[in-house]
Amino acid sequence: MSLLVLGGTGTLGRQIVRKALDEGFQVKCFVRSFRKAAFLKEWGAELVYGDLRIAETIPLTLFGVTAIIDASTARPTDLYNTSQIDLYSKYILIESAKKANIERYIFFSILNARKYANIPLMNLKVKIENKLQDSSLNYTIFTLGGFFQGLIRQYALPILENQTIWLTGDTTSIAYMDTQDIAKFTIRSLSLSQANKKILPLVGNSSWTSLQVIELCEKLSGQRSKISQVPIYLLKLAREFTNFFQWSWNISERLAFLEVINRGDNFNTSMNEVYSLLQIQHDETTQLENYLQEYFAKVMKKLKELNYKMGEESSKIEF
Repeated sequence: MSLLVLGGTGTLGRQIVRKALDEGFQVKCFVRSFRKAAFLKEWGAELVYGDLRIAETIPLTLFGVTAIIDASTARPTDLYNTSQIDLYSKYILIESAKKANIERYIFFSILNARKYANIPLMNLKVKIENKLQDSSLNYTIFTLGGFFQGLIRQYALPILENQTIWLTGDTTSIAYMDTQDIAKFTIRSLSLSQANKKILPLVGNSSWTSLQVIELCEKLSGQRSKISQVPIYLLKLAREFTNFFQWSWNISERLAFLEVINRGDNFNTSMNEVYSLLQIQHDETTQLENYLQEYFAKVMKKLKELNYKMGEESSKIEF
């Protein structure tokens, strides 16, 4: 089976590429910068040029492809707004997939997206879900909560570097999951017809609020955090301001998504059906405590090695 992976250089996409290659799949990566994606080629993937901002480049990337795994999304730094990249271009991709007789289309959405139709990012995901459901394609839609990897930059690094962590609230809990586990579920689904035309959640074994994650990081690192609260009204003002300018619409849409995180929702659900359907055991997925413990252990080990080397250099100078 030949896979076309979109978003292969991203946090989730690169894990999907690695897992697919390990499982013996032929992997093509849809990229617009061969330089930034060079590491994927080193792993064994084939790079094909494609740009979701340029619709004409999309159909040619599907030549010889059996399945599409779409792990792409617009970035806050993109000058184009998300409706161009996450909606219009995805519609063209889906139509092109139908014409190319793609056997499976995997798309990643957001858990609880249908509850927040007024939030642009959520609304876009739901529209693409609907487009796939109305198509003749064999699709699998995975709805995600959050990634372990995102917690490193958000909480772990600021604590280690004694920087301020900015919070807008602590009423929403999220069942974060390791992207390596998400990749494992994704690749497994390709070989199972039972996953056809299914919307399946992919979430961790337990949900966490921001403060609970921070407390865990403090415990494992042995360091205290510096927390500052950002009033929600300031977030709303920032969203309204950025919505005035076309170049900042993408930022405005993501600020709107941050408002969701402060509504006291629980981004978690049962995974029993998914474990059974994809024939994966509960204990095969990583616990957040173990993931962060391993991360901090590696960081502390490197710091000790660095201090030891600095001590050796200092003693040589004194001698």
